[in-house]
Amino acid sequence: VQLVESGGGLAQAGGSLRLSCAASGSKFSINEMGWYRRAPGKQRELVAKIINGGGDTDYADSVKGRFTISRDNTKNTMFLQMNSLKPEDTAVYYCNARGLSYEGIFPKSLDSWGQGTQVTVSS
Repeated sequence: VQLVESGGGLAQAGGSLRLSCAASGSKFSINEMGWYRRAPGKQRELVAKIINGGGDTDYADSVKGRFTISRDNTKNTMFLQMNSLKPEDTAVYYCNARGLSYEGIFPKSLDSWGQGTQVTVSS
């Protein structure tokens, strides 16, 4: 599965950005998609994830109430609406997808990552 992120860029504090992640490939199913980020000098952390086609969501405490994750299952696309951005949201944001690949004889665990998209928030 290939994941391609888009929508990163530069925003002012208090502004908004919307990230998108499109999954492509064949013979796969995704049960969980998520956004992670890595700020300079810090470890990668979970921002938000969406499970079971959107039935369940989970957010990092630092983004609750400001970010909203959603998914278009018909297009295997995930979104992250980021509002009230803060300088501490500056990071490279990565898309992740987990599920099963059916390309072989037996289903295989799938764990794919996008290339990342830079989000920079100025104060």
